[in-house]
Formats: sequence, structure tokens, C-alpha cells
Amino acid sequence: MGLFDKLAGWLGLKKKEVHVLCLGLDNSGKTTIINKLKPSNAQTQDIVPTIGFSIEKFKTSSLSFTVFDMSGQGRYRNLWEHYYKEGQAIIFVIDSSDKLRMVVAKEELDTLLNHPDIKHRRLPILFFANKMDLRDAISSVKVSQLLSLENIKDKPWHICASDALKGEGLQEGVDWLQDQITQSDASNEDMRDK
Repeated sequence: MGLFDKLAGWLGLKKKEVHVLCLGLDNSGKTTIINKLKPSNAQTQDIVPTIGFSIEKFKTSSLSFTVFDMSGQGRYRNLWEHYYKEGQAIIFVIDSSDKLRMVVAKEELDTLLNHPDIKHRRLPILFFANKMDLRDAISSVKVSQLLSLENIKDKPWHICASDALKGEGLQEGVDWLQDQITQSDASNEDMRDK
């Protein structure tokens, strides 16, 4: 990165581009979450199930996110691994009202964490325990326990209770993710300077 690029970044004129994978089972709310993170004039009114994947973009104060919204349908989940190398962070969305498929979500998470392209990388993982507005929803603490998140020791992770339709909990999660990416960049810069 040249001096001008660094200066532009420090002045907030240039936003760092970050590739984020948005994963989770079908109907967990991945597309709705990403849609709510976009500016209101860029939001889609009718959300339909994602077939394969879609690419969406949104910006925060210091980062420009390119999000790969991956279909969570069973027949498409094997495509996720083709995007692991490009990912710099992961958003994993869980339908907190779907207790029956919590085991499947855990299996997919375990497969993800043990994949060679993910296992030895310190990627931040943001979990959204989504659909908290539904009567059958379990707490984010309970979701964390069911997914055994406490066993993730080699990657920074955070779980947020969310209601994607209202946008609740989303900003907290994105702020955490932005902080993690910014901290990671700062420590990587320090390592290169030594």
C-alpha cells in the first residue's frame, strides 16, 4: 500500500475492502440481515430465498463490505467451501426459533471450522441468533450453548440476538466485526513494520 493510500485511509477518504461470507441454514434470515445493512435507498422490498449465492455491498464508517450471501439450502451448502479462501470474516446466521434444526446448524458450523481453508486462519466470526421476535425463539446464550461456541478458542467470535426484520441487534454485530477487522489490520501492520 502506497503512502497516498495510507494517508487516504487515515483521513477516511478510502475505505478498506473486506470480503465477508454470510452462512447459515436456509430460512435463517441471511439475506434479510444483509438487506437491512445496506442503505435504505438500496434495500430490496421483497426478499426471496437465495439460489446459489448473491453478492451484496454495504459500507460502515471505515470499511467497505462485499458480502457473499450463500444459500443455506442443503443442496447448495457444498458450494460454501469454494469461497472460504476469499473470506476475511464470517457472519453465521442461526434461526433461534428453529430448535429442530439447531443440530444441523451445529454440524455445518463444525464442518466450516474444520475445513483446511478456515481451520488455521484467525477469521472473526459474528453469529446472529436471529428471529428473536418469534415466540419460540431461544436466547442467544442458549444458542451459544447448543452450538458449543465456547469451544472456539482460536478465532474471535461474538453472538448477537437479532430481529432482522426490524434491524435490531444488527448494528451491534457489525460494529464488533468492524472492530475485529480493524484490530487485525493494525496488528498485521505492526508485524510487517518489525
